Amino acid sequence: MASALGAGLMNSVAGGGTLLTFPALLFVGENAITANATSTVALLPAAAGSMAGYRSEVAAHRDWLKRLLLPSVVGGAVGSLLLLATPERMFRALAPYLILFATVLFAAQALRRRPAVSPEAARAPRSLAVAAAGQLLVSIYGGYFGAGIGILMLVILGFLGLTDIHAMNGLKNFFGLCINLTAAALFVARGAVEWRPALLMMAGAVVGGYAGARVARRVGQKGARWAVIVIGFGIAIALLLQRR
Repeated sequence: MASALGAGLMNSVAGGGTLLTFPALLFVGENAITANATSTVALLPAAAGSMAGYRSEVAAHRDWLKRLLLPSVVGGAVGSLLLLATPERMFRALAPYLILFATVLFAAQALRRRPAVSPEAARAPRSLAVAAAGQLLVSIYGGYFGAGIGILMLVILGFLGLTDIHAMNGLKNFFGLCINLTAAALFVARGAVEWRPALLMMAGAVVGGYAGARVARRVGQKGARWAVIVIGFGIAIALLLQRR
């Protein structure tokens, strides 16, 4: 329950909540595949709760919801099927480096005074294709393991020229919900979810997800951006330590 509350807070601000719920489930004796699937299902309500907290900011960027929806759903399905069919060792080995790279990119964007690209350039066919391909890859990783996908999606949204961290967090939470909802449906269909701990974690995740959006607003855009960077580096370090 406590791990799910913290995970909901983390996911609302930057992502990485899986790093709390996944080890907690392993600690109580679940195998890695079951722990991952159960964690995905348990954190679904948190995404919905945090989206509610960012609803006004997201409403101003509905165009991006439509453009990146399909890559999110397709990627989530592919990643979850990979998890059920293959060992996770290779993906877990790559995860810390992927997240570290994304965090460095996001930190560089946070230090810029201007958007990475103009709104017109962001909507150019080439930029949209690159963003869609990036979102597809992130969604595949999200369906497979998912720790840190929030950081990666924030990088993609920054590439598209968005600068409002609260709107970016809201969009990131929407796409995360699409990814995890698709993956969760497949996990449930395959009987990979342990429902007792999943239901207990859901309650904490909802509270944490909604509270996280309120906390992020109070600390302001600059504070929220640096929270994202700190959490991103923390996630990468934690995953590197897990490999030892």
